[in-house]
Amino acid sequence: MNFKKLSVLAIVVLLVGAFVVGCGGGNDEPADQGADSGEKQVTIRFAHWRGEDKEAFEKVIAKFNEEYPNIKVQQDISGSEQYRAKIQAELQSDAGPDVFTTFPGAHFATLQEAGVYADLSGAEFLDRFSPHLLLAGQADGKQYAVPYQLVFNIPVYNKGLFEKAGVEPADSWEGFLEMCQTLKDNGITPIIFDSEIGPGQFMNPMLMNNMPTDDALTRVEKGELKLTDDWFVKTLAQFKELKDKGFMQDDVLGTRKAGAAALFAQEQGAMLAQGSYMMASNKQQNPDIKQGLLAPITVPADQAKYEGIHTSTFMIGINAKSEKQEAAKKFMEFLFRPEISAMYANVTGQMLTVNGVEYESPELNEQAKWLEKKTLFQPRYTLTVQEVEDAIVNSIKDVLGGMSPEEAAAKAQEEVERSIK
Repeated sequence: MNFKKLSVLAIVVLLVGAFVVGCGGGNDEPADQGADSGEKQVTIRFAHWRGEDKEAFEKVIAKFNEEYPNIKVQQDISGSEQYRAKIQAELQSDAGPDVFTTFPGAHFATLQEAGVYADLSGAEFLDRFSPHLLLAGQADGKQYAVPYQLVFNIPVYNKGLFEKAGVEPADSWEGFLEMCQTLKDNGITPIIFDSEIGPGQFMNPMLMNNMPTDDALTRVEKGELKLTDDWFVKTLAQFKELKDKGFMQDDVLGTRKAGAAALFAQEQGAMLAQGSYMMASNKQQNPDIKQGLLAPITVPADQAKYEGIHTSTFMIGINAKSEKQEAAKKFMEFLFRPEISAMYANVTGQMLTVNGVEYESPELNEQAKWLEKKTLFQPRYTLTVQEVEDAIVNSIKDVLGGMSPEEAAAKAQEEVERSIK
């Protein structure tokens, strides 16, 4: 063979060989050149709905990469309303994220029944949580998701406006009404309420001491109790009383979540009927605002079983179909370290379920006080049928729109019976 042709052929072979080696690593991901362990570089996708946490997670991921340079984490963020449908569709296909978040209650139950979760039972990082805060992510005795955020679903109140009116949080329904009336007499709207999430949030503290049992809503779903029973009609009547006495702002049903938050931050009302998760953003809008948490007590003080509501939410799990579960578990273990959780919490203003986290902001320290109080897990999130949840939430909107408590309860019960059949 001609020597020149042989030389050219040899060069071509060498170049092709170098190209093939350079493209190795599997799944179109280059082999990691920096990890001493020689592990291949992988990319895991982390899906969630909290766009406001994007920068905080970027900081956490950067720290994670210092320890695990071979594992990249990509955030996939959708709005909370779109997220529910999107994540369900993705997880039931082969295109789902490796790590994903869910809401407790019906959302978690639907996905768990579909078999999309990897079993996390026995993972060492579970020891970093109080057992009762992990319950929302359990089914059939197994841990499928880990709740990361701890929310108190009770109104935020403006301490300055309370001091101005000379009132303090009340411990009975009579006292709550008197407190609201005094605020109103001082030219202060007692409660800022929105129709977007307000009914689903405020219903929980309104129900907690009215329900005959802690699992009353679950029993409604099973057909053992009815929404036309006295305890639920009473709760709707108390919603109506707050509205009829002028303790809420005008156009309640026309007010959205962001609008209500803006009114509260502008000190146009004394209480925001949402939850502790709003305290950080309220502070951003008004750095001078001083906030606390309270719950309406709907019974005489000596009959109150609970002081407030808590929810362990933003539940993190691993896709059972993921081929990168080991990398996903490493990311979760890192995220649940107290010092990393503290970094995330103090940037986002979110209270967490992880033990040993040190909080810096006044708002988080205010929330930490509620860890010592007797709170009930959010009743709404004990429901597993979305149509039942919708019927209950809509009954509150109906009453605020002018329907009688009895009519609203009967309408909701009809929807429940239709859905559970």
